[in-house]
Amino acid sequence: MPLEYLNYIIFVTIGWLILSLKLRFYDVYRFTRATKIAALVLQQAFFFTLIVFSFFGFYNELNRSATEIVIYIAEVIGLITLIKFTIFYFLKKYRVILGGNYRQTVIVGVNEKTLKLKEFFTSNPEYGYHLKHMFEVNDTNELALQDCYEFILTNSIDEIYCSISELNDEQMKSLIDFADNNLKVLKFLPDNKEIYTKKMNYDYYGYLPILSLRSIPIDDPINQIIKRVFDIALSIFVLVFILTWLTPILAILIQLESKGPVFFKQKRNGLDYKEFSCYKFRSMKPNPTAHIHQVTRGDTRITKVGKFIRKTSIDELPQFINVLFGDMSVVGPRPHMVSHTEMYAERIDKFMVRHFVKPGITGLAQVSGFRGEVETDDDIINRVKYDIFYVENWSLLLDIKILLLTIKNTAKGEDKAY
Repeated sequence: MPLEYLNYIIFVTIGWLILSLKLRFYDVYRFTRATKIAALVLQQAFFFTLIVFSFFGFYNELNRSATEIVIYIAEVIGLITLIKFTIFYFLKKYRVILGGNYRQTVIVGVNEKTLKLKEFFTSNPEYGYHLKHMFEVNDTNELALQDCYEFILTNSIDEIYCSISELNDEQMKSLIDFADNNLKVLKFLPDNKEIYTKKMNYDYYGYLPILSLRSIPIDDPINQIIKRVFDIALSIFVLVFILTWLTPILAILIQLESKGPVFFKQKRNGLDYKEFSCYKFRSMKPNPTAHIHQVTRGDTRITKVGKFIRKTSIDELPQFINVLFGDMSVVGPRPHMVSHTEMYAERIDKFMVRHFVKPGITGLAQVSGFRGEVETDDDIINRVKYDIFYVENWSLLLDIKILLLTIKNTAKGEDKAY
């Protein structure tokens, strides 16, 4: 392949990705209208044309006529448009005919706007929303809200739609806390009442405006691809260039001091609260309380080799296996033991929000001074605050920053790394 064509592939691929991120080309959801998709395609096609012509203008020695370039662009955009609309309409038919890809919903509050939303759900099955119940709640009816919570939990409801005008501030706070603590998506039908200082998404279901309580950047398909590629590339690097030679050395040292397995496997809660097996190099003597009691300062269970690998965070390196398998990410909220997760979920408000994304080997809370043992409630409360900020403000640059801070902190040593 001539060098010019290799340059073209690199140039156009990077250009396409930048365009897609900037124009939000892949932001297509179940409630997106076909006209919006067509508009996105036209925008993408216009700027893609400029990119292609700029390349062939620079490499004029390739001697491609304007007609050939236009035909090529038309074929590319035409194929992408065909694929995009085929998937879009296939999913609509799949929801209507086979009843798949559905989201179970409830509506809280009965008024003109919620009745319109109910009509939208029932008359547009292709969007994939199954309305299970509509609750009549007002600012003096506390029991109705509790009935709503019980119904949501027992019927595995995915999304809650709430009319702001039907609830008072205390009820609104109660509903927000319930959604956060039970991993339910909460969306509002706006009115003139002020909502708390939250990042909100504004979408249209048909012509009806809908507000989403929490915007999670990692939910974007392109961001998921970017983060996954970053995770895979980094985990392969660590596994191939570090763990291939480090593991045999540590295996000998660990077993010379304490007989038992080289790796320590422990159940943790990950994305959507699902359990997975988290791997570490064993740093303690085999003991029956390892899965129950967190390590404390001066813990006698820790071996001499264990003290070193915990201080340098080397014991965490096998978690790159979890990253490669897709259970974890390189950066994200740190997972807790299952027993601790259940305890914190009951005691700490909004603790469950951190399970909207994959857990990480390192995280924003850890590089901000909240790693290791939870000695007081303030430790876990602040950890949750940083984790929620990360969930709502993720970017690849933030991941890279956290990774660099992790390396820096490890090199200089941390007081709570024990």
